[in-house]
Amino acid sequence: MARTNKLGQPIGEPLPDWESVARPPRTPMEGSFVRVEPLDVDRHLQDLFEAAAVDADGRIWTYLFVGPYQSAAEMRQWLEPAASSDDPLYYALVDRSTGKATGVASYLRIQPEHGVIEIGNILYSPLLQRTPAATEAMYLFMCRVFDELGYRRYEWKCDSLNAGSRKAAERLGFQYDGLFPQAIVYKGRNRDTAWYSILDKDWPRLKQAYEKWLRADNFDKMGRQRRRLEELVEDAEPAAEG
Repeated sequence: MARTNKLGQPIGEPLPDWESVARPPRTPMEGSFVRVEPLDVDRHLQDLFEAAAVDADGRIWTYLFVGPYQSAAEMRQWLEPAASSDDPLYYALVDRSTGKATGVASYLRIQPEHGVIEIGNILYSPLLQRTPAATEAMYLFMCRVFDELGYRRYEWKCDSLNAGSRKAAERLGFQYDGLFPQAIVYKGRNRDTAWYSILDKDWPRLKQAYEKWLRADNFDKMGRQRRRLEELVEDAEPAAEG
C-alpha cells in the first residue's frame, strides 16, 4: 500500500536511520588479478600510453570525452588534471602479473548525502579487455561503494550507441533505467545517454556471482572461463528479507 502524508499525497519510503556516507578515499584496492590505485601521472603515464597504443585504430577512445593521443606528452595534458580531481576521482588499473597500468576508471557524480555514485571514464586498453582483471576491477569498485562506504545506488551511464559499454553493464548485472535523449554534446556530436544502476539491495546477490566467477576453479589451464558471469548472476540467490 502506498504511503501518504497528512494531506493524502503519496510519498516515498521513510529512511529514519539514513545518514550521509563518506566520499571514496584515495587508497588502493587489492585483487588477485588487478590492483586499483589512485592515478599518479609520473608512475602511470608511460604504461597507459603504451597500453592504449596497442589499439592502433583508436577504437577505445570513440565514446570517451577525451583522446586519442599521439604522444605521452599529449596524454599527460589529460592525466595531470585528472589525477588531481576529486570528482571525477580517478584510479589506475594495474595488472598484478606485470606491475603495469593497463586502464583507468573513476568514481564521479559523487553524492554522499544521497548515497549515490557513478562509475565512468572507463578506459580499458586491449591488454585489459576480456581478462579476469577487467571484471575484478569493477568488483573492487563496487565492494568499496557498497561494503566499505554504504552507498545506496551505483550508476553506469554511456552513449546509447556504445554497444560494448551497454553489453558490459548488462553482463555485470546492472539494471537498465532508461534513455535520456540529447543529454550531452561531446566531440562535436550528440549523445543520447543510456542509464543503468545497481541498488544496495541487489549487491549481495551480485557479489556472490562475481566471487564465484573470479574463483580459480572457474578457469581451465588455458585461462578460459568455465561458467559465464551472466549465468552466475542469473543463478545467484536473492538476499533474504527481514
